[in-house]
Amino acid sequence: MSISIAILGSTGSIGLSTLSIIDKKRNFFKINLLSANKNYKQICKQIIKYNPNFFVINDLVIFKKIKKKFKNRNIIILNSLDSFKFKKKIDITVSAIPGLAGLEPTIFMLKLSKKILIANKESVICGWDLIKKNSLKYKTKIIPVDSEHFSILKLLKNNNLKDIKKIYITASGGPFLNYKLNQFKKIKPKDALKHPKWKMGKKITIDSATLMNKILELIEAQKLFKIPNHKLDILIHPESLVHAIVELKNGLTKFIYHETSMIIPLVNAIFDEKLNIEDFYKIKKKIRDLPIKNLTFDTVNKKKFPTIRLKSVANKHPSSPIIVNASNEILVDQFLQKKIPFTGIFKIIMSILNDRNYKKYAIRKPKNINQINIINDWAKQVTYKKINK
Repeated sequence: MSISIAILGSTGSIGLSTLSIIDKKRNFFKINLLSANKNYKQICKQIIKYNPNFFVINDLVIFKKIKKKFKNRNIIILNSLDSFKFKKKIDITVSAIPGLAGLEPTIFMLKLSKKILIANKESVICGWDLIKKNSLKYKTKIIPVDSEHFSILKLLKNNNLKDIKKIYITASGGPFLNYKLNQFKKIKPKDALKHPKWKMGKKITIDSATLMNKILELIEAQKLFKIPNHKLDILIHPESLVHAIVELKNGLTKFIYHETSMIIPLVNAIFDEKLNIEDFYKIKKKIRDLPIKNLTFDTVNKKKFPTIRLKSVANKHPSSPIIVNASNEILVDQFLQKKIPFTGIFKIIMSILNDRNYKKYAIRKPKNINQINIINDWAKQVTYKKINK
């Protein structure tokens, strides 16, 4: 019996990793839906190779080109997910559209999916209440597949929150871990895009360089697992092999160790851990060769990575995460365009948190996507104003 699957963001890194899993066991899967924005070459390749029932293309120009090119093929090509209809629930939807743009499609697919594998942290931190409400309504299981949150999910099994002393999310430290403080002002986009461990998209790679990804991941952990902020922390772990650590009050500490590949949490989430990983991913080191003795953990240098100071304020009010996330998206883009310095990302976010109108928006409790977008739009507008001052 095959697994029916939908992939939101099929041309991105998570989408491609999911498709690589499908490649290993083609007979196990039936691809009902793929969605992408405007990667014309990849969209064409995926239509030909995977023959999905539906393909949703958000960019209107690319949609028209693809629609014309494949007019004689047995595939339904749509410009909007709203037009997608399916008679019975899809077994698995992988939610991998980056940014806040992934929230609405995720909520839409909750009613059509038995299980959602969520790789979009922005959707969780900005719209978790809506996601949770709909997941309960439609009885849809949600599994986080970021390596950190998938690890926390597994580590918390058979433990109550009251048993937890501390949960640590690890950070590689990115490309600038060993930089001296005076070097940070000279950082260029090409330097920040050279991540030492992970192959990711540009935005998440910059977030990893500033450690903003870890601030967002802490918020995500608070939302997903109802963990209070004081029980969460970040450790620098350059080897990137341990993804989360749970310290229990009884003196025991647990962690999950796996190689730096998103395929590992993804394939475990797809098959509910009932698999042989060697069927999907070649483990580079045998157990006897694991560099356990060389694992290192350290606290974050707040002078080098001032973004870490956002830990206490980024989730202070109901809509603080929406504002921080929106501002960061703009600032990363502006840094990549060489319009602001690397150090400007944190400085401008802090100036927004001190803006006279910040609290008016931050204390709001949005009840729908439109209200989230209003707060998001304000944050983007004020960010551009701060940049152009």
